[in-house]
Amino acid sequence: MSRYLLGRLIVATVAITVASLRGVTAATPSPGCGKTPTLITDGSATTPLTLTSNGKTRRFYVKLPDDYDNSHPYRLIFALHALGGTAQQVTTGTGGYLPWYGIPDLAANDTVGAVYVAPDGLNNGWANQGGEDVAFLEAVMETVEQDVCVDRDLRFSTGFSYGAAMSYTLACALGRRIRAVAVLSGSPVISGGCAGAGSGASEPVAYYGQHGISDPVLPVAGGREMRDHFVRTNGCDAGRGPPREPARGSGTHVKTVYDGCDPDYPVVWNAFDGDHTPQPVDRGATTTFSAVETWEFFSQFK
Repeated sequence: MSRYLLGRLIVATVAITVASLRGVTAATPSPGCGKTPTLITDGSATTPLTLTSNGKTRRFYVKLPDDYDNSHPYRLIFALHALGGTAQQVTTGTGGYLPWYGIPDLAANDTVGAVYVAPDGLNNGWANQGGEDVAFLEAVMETVEQDVCVDRDLRFSTGFSYGAAMSYTLACALGRRIRAVAVLSGSPVISGGCAGAGSGASEPVAYYGQHGISDPVLPVAGGREMRDHFVRTNGCDAGRGPPREPARGSGTHVKTVYDGCDPDYPVVWNAFDGDHTPQPVDRGATTTFSAVETWEFFSQFK
């Protein structure tokens, strides 16, 4: 065989090898990869784990994927409850929630999969006094990633109302350490928002925002404000003015995918004709679009 052909064969072989490993080498595996978990078990989805943060005992649940593989780096998805709610309501799908916001059923056949985390807020909320809830979620993240296999480039957070506000604040505080958030009817101020969030507040995070145009609890203006922060931060084209939203009484939702964003950090806005609910349903539909849109947004990142 000539040296030329041999060289071409070697290059082709290397290219095939790199391509076949890309899904693994692109990940940033957590310290829990390759280890047998000592803390988190299948029972952690129903029996809470605890840790001490800021001198307070805090609780959280962890749902492992079916057939968990400790050599495979999974997404990590926070699922945060609303004011007056609990993590257990999120895990069981009671109190107006779908179990884990309905994501696991949609993600069942996804090649990356996910580890789900549902923490309890203090006093059934996420006031984040002095940044203590951000510190708690960071501690939970570190605890989970030390014990099970997570891709540290694929961390996500979603939540409704106070849980949405906390997801927004987490994105502001951690910046690129969070891959994407889905903010469902939140507020830019009640968990601290981007004020005093440090360098993370100026870093892009992929952003999905959803809000009812007739929300009497947390008005839609707050949802637009949070959206616009990441429209600016992610370099999106805001020159066309506000996105179109549904008319009152239409029973519909209108989805806007912003143009011009950094390709790694898209922004999507979903306004619906409705009020303060985690599971809006269009007129004539029988199921919510919320879980489907959230998973569609998260699942694009691999």
